[in-house]
Amino acid sequence: MSKPQIEAQAGPAPKDLVIEDITVGEGAEAVEGGMVEVHYVGVDYETGEEFDSSWDRGEAIAFPLSGLIAGWQEGIPGMRAGGRRKLTIPPEKAYGPAGMGHPLSGRTLVFIIDLLDVK
Repeated sequence: MSKPQIEAQAGPAPKDLVIEDITVGEGAEAVEGGMVEVHYVGVDYETGEEFDSSWDRGEAIAFPLSGLIAGWQEGIPGMRAGGRRKLTIPPEKAYGPAGMGHPLSGRTLVFIIDLLDVK
């Protein structure tokens, strides 16, 4: 797989988490609170500006879902290894409303996540 490109989003940002499978994997299923190994890219919904990408660092990342933003905790379980999923995450399930101190507070975020492995 290669780094995905996230197209500009149209229309107003959704108020709820949106989960879209781009590719359905055939491997092990991610479970709530489990360990996952992923590649991902994230952009700001409104500007399309990329703010993070494991692809650009040249290596995948593994972590427990329980330590991540709510949009990932809710959006990754059910995914199967080998799959690619797009998550559109409103501020309430990302870094909170504007003014919460994180640079992405108040922003709707779009991630494309490749699930490489389930630990």
